[in-house]
Amino acid sequence: MTRSVQHGGNLHEAARRYDIAYDAWLDLSTGINPHGYPVPPVPADAWRRLPDSGDSFAERAARYYGAPDASHVLPVAGSQAAIRMLPLVLERGSVGIAPLTYGEYAPAFARAGHRVTTLDVARSTLPDDLKHAVVVNPNNPTAEHLSASLLLQWHEALRARGGTLIVDEAFADSMPAQSLAACTDREGLVVLRSPGKFFGLAGVRAGFVLGCPRLLESLDDMLGAWTVSGPARHAVSAAFADTAWQHAMRKRLAQDSARLVALLDAHGFDVHATPLFAWIADPRGEQLHHALAQEGVWTRFFREPASVRFGLPATEAQWLRFEESLRTSMAAL
Repeated sequence: MTRSVQHGGNLHEAARRYDIAYDAWLDLSTGINPHGYPVPPVPADAWRRLPDSGDSFAERAARYYGAPDASHVLPVAGSQAAIRMLPLVLERGSVGIAPLTYGEYAPAFARAGHRVTTLDVARSTLPDDLKHAVVVNPNNPTAEHLSASLLLQWHEALRARGGTLIVDEAFADSMPAQSLAACTDREGLVVLRSPGKFFGLAGVRAGFVLGCPRLLESLDDMLGAWTVSGPARHAVSAAFADTAWQHAMRKRLAQDSARLVALLDAHGFDVHATPLFAWIADPRGEQLHHALAQEGVWTRFFREPASVRFGLPATEAQWLRFEESLRTSMAAL
């Protein structure tokens, strides 16, 4: 069965398509931190007992993200769960979504009966007929970042119409000062956060919805009990508490990102980047994606506009392999 929305990390598909063994690939197709958080051993009780909502998990998330308090935080099984449920609890109307952004939002809102329209993030004001808006900030894959002041202006305009601004901050951990988490006591503002990208913990399937308690209660009722497993709560709690690791990782990712940008820039590309990925729009994007795949390097290709997103290599050996594969691929274009 083929998914209608494609994502990075689909390495088995790449292995079949290019007839290269799964373990032989260098996977740069996601924006997940390749230097993932070293999760401490999981206590036996985390496996044996049902997850307990009284374990202060929401409180830890509120402290880490800077939310007003735990009543404004709902843990979920990855932000994907919230993306599917949010359209069902919001009043139906016109929802603006950027044409090139995280691909799960538009179909989720369309399935729930909303009218999906194109959001022009270059505009300073929103269309008068817009009820809701979704902004991925920084955007995936274009790396575009909108200021907090602009987003709060948009929120006020939508709230006055009885609408909602949803801000997906999945890649915001490297720039915490730009987050709107502290503002989530305001009606009509929802912020989604995920430990999967910065902490490299995508496999635990944990995420958080930050917003007003009334909205979170509606989501909680729809999602049901025990949405985040005991082992996931243990892993994420440890990551949230490790401020020394967070500080060191932000510095390391900034250095790695600068190296990736410099490498792509040396080949003449106009590079847009966050600390976790870089994106280039180029008419040769599909050919470059294909040429790199023939070298066993998997990237993420986007068709409109033709563009490629690159994640970070994990080791010096991977960096050298990518540099050589990129040279070879560019020569073949």
